[in-house]
Amino acid sequence: MRRSVPVFAAIAGLLVAGSIAVLTAGPAQADVQICDQYGSTTIQGRYVVQNNRWGTTAQQCINVTDTGFSITQQQGSSPTNGAPVSYPSVFAGCHYTNCSPGTNLPMQVSQISSATSSISYNFVSGATYNASYDIWLDPSPKRDGVNQMEIMIWFNRQGPIQPIGSSVGSGTVGGRTWDVWRGNNGGNNVISYLAPSPITSWNFNVLDFINDVRNRGAITNSWYLTSIQAGFEPWQGGTGLGVNSFSASVNGGGNPQPTGQPTTPPTGGPTTPPTTPPGGSNGCRVAYTANSWNNGFTASVTITNTSSSPINGWTLNYDLPSGQQATTSWNATVTQSGSTVTARNISWNGSIAPGATASFGYQGTMSGAYSSPSSFSLNGSACSRA
Repeated sequence: MRRSVPVFAAIAGLLVAGSIAVLTAGPAQADVQICDQYGSTTIQGRYVVQNNRWGTTAQQCINVTDTGFSITQQQGSSPTNGAPVSYPSVFAGCHYTNCSPGTNLPMQVSQISSATSSISYNFVSGATYNASYDIWLDPSPKRDGVNQMEIMIWFNRQGPIQPIGSSVGSGTVGGRTWDVWRGNNGGNNVISYLAPSPITSWNFNVLDFINDVRNRGAITNSWYLTSIQAGFEPWQGGTGLGVNSFSASVNGGGNPQPTGQPTTPPTGGPTTPPTTPPGGSNGCRVAYTANSWNNGFTASVTITNTSSSPINGWTLNYDLPSGQQATTSWNATVTQSGSTVTARNISWNGSIAPGATASFGYQGTMSGAYSSPSSFSLNGSACSRA
């Protein structure tokens, strides 16, 4: 499918849901050749395979089998400091209105009880590409266009290419150590997990990566898993690259949405200015959790309404320590003037019932040692610290 913004990282094969975790194999299908720019077909009655030659007019063809695909022609070429030429991939879920057969995605993260997958790749030498597994999430159950959060698992990297943004250190997810990168490609936030050496096959728990991204403050359990895709992003060459096999299962029945967390999907931008104050210094409480590295940080902020009256629209103000600058935000509109940060609710999380919470997060840059803000005010009234 067409990508509306260039991304430097692969958008890979999708984790489909159904209540059935294991399916018996159906009759084998004849191989299908796809050379159309955005041509696609289905396999196993549950996955979509797409050619997705979105970044070039040069010829690209794939051979689709009953279990995966391989690239048979790839004539495009792109500079390694720019976007790749294509993203041939297999997926389950919904990608630009193309939904895999029988998928139960999008599904709210809080409702997912299990999400497992397996992948087997075929790599080649002499080409510049990455092999990645993409997990897409959005605050709404979105079936079209670009989602707000892309999780990329780089199973292999060949040539002078790198993930979006910059490295924020190493992390352990799924029992493996990864170089973790974080950034924004102009259309969505991206957190990438780069393997230190090629991984040709793996059975793993997709929730491990979703939970790690949530713990970094980039999403909440109210977000929706919309699709997962596995494939390749070639810059130069790539004939012979293939996904030998792919399987995935997402099951519902997880924990219900916690009281006070938004359940209505977002529909627009900021709401009108707040009309109900929190009710004085004892009317609100703020929890501020941060992760920092040498020149940046992420922060997760949770506002609790401790008053007996609902809050209808909120604006949170606080000062960042010297050297810190807020950049990308989610679940709130965050601006900064000098050291003062102003965070305003968006359309779907402006109301906070008594005892309930609203959460948002953001990424920032910094110089010097990290420290957290010391005081907060909500709609002009001081809040206590959690």
